[in-house]
Amino acid sequence: MASQRERQILDLILDDPMISQQSIADRLEISRSAVAGHIMRLTNRGVIKGRAYVVEREPFIAVVGGVNVDVHGRPARSLKLHDSNPGTVTTSAGGVARNVAENLARLGADVRLISAVGDDHHGRLLLEHGRATGIDMQHVLISASNPTSTYMSIVDRRGDMHVAINDMAVMDELNASALQNHESILRQAVLVVADTNLPDDALAWLCESIDDTPLFVDTVSTVKARRIEPHLDTVHTLKCNQAEAEALSGYTTRTKFDRTELADWFHARGVERLFVTLGNRGVFYSTPGDAGIEKPHQTVARNTGGAGDAFLAGVALAWIEDRPLKSAIRFALAAAELTVAEDSASSGRITRAAVERAMV
Repeated sequence: MASQRERQILDLILDDPMISQQSIADRLEISRSAVAGHIMRLTNRGVIKGRAYVVEREPFIAVVGGVNVDVHGRPARSLKLHDSNPGTVTTSAGGVARNVAENLARLGADVRLISAVGDDHHGRLLLEHGRATGIDMQHVLISASNPTSTYMSIVDRRGDMHVAINDMAVMDELNASALQNHESILRQAVLVVADTNLPDDALAWLCESIDDTPLFVDTVSTVKARRIEPHLDTVHTLKCNQAEAEALSGYTTRTKFDRTELADWFHARGVERLFVTLGNRGVFYSTPGDAGIEKPHQTVARNTGGAGDAFLAGVALAWIEDRPLKSAIRFALAAAELTVAEDSASSGRITRAAVERAMV
């Protein structure tokens, strides 16, 4: 497994296979002798081969989208609107893309996160937390003009989100121009996972520019889900909840919800695989040759906010490992079940072994 510094060197070599050791040293602000030592170790391990730095690269996943500080309020008793509710308030690392990236890293994947944070206390904490959980955070933009995103939610006693507010102005800086700086990473990834927290122009550029790489998308919310509609023909796998699927397809609660018609609508627009999460009822899945509902085990939920992100991480890793569809869904549901038992949007208990045990 390459170190953080070795990954930085590999990225520069992949961009320019004839780059000199001195140029690498200048770019990374380290000594040429240190670069030579790293390259020697990479060569000895067979990662680099030959003078032109032919690189034998481990597959990695690029995750693009939102990073937040999550503030969750949970009432001690039934939630009463327009009143002060005794309960608990917790603060944790969050954001759809960040949650997906953390789950992937905990499951053993090599994952690179492309996002944006403010140059502030919360931003530094998120960067440190990401690195500590195994995420490559070197592609996260640090803004001097906007604070780190904050997501504030109120959940009910069952852990279901009742209402939320997000302050994500910093994400506007992760526009198409900013994403182009990471084009080589996005093209080299074996898989790209994106959320619709991205601005419209960034999402459009991403969908148009990485057509050779499978794209998995999380629709995030009913409002932001509509951002992906013009680009559905570029989406390999779409993960949404029922409300987001309805918002995208034109269904409303006033019309009869027909999952077969819903799936046909998405497939007709180019989506290869559709996953619609249904809370404690499980997930509806559809591919051109198979469809159905997979139900989870019974789990006591403390906070369902990160369940969909854990599910998407499980689906992504299962796809890379070429698991059969039903096995992939059970693996992803097990990851989600471990997550809902926690107060935060991601679980430190998630490991490959833990998820495999939860599948049984």
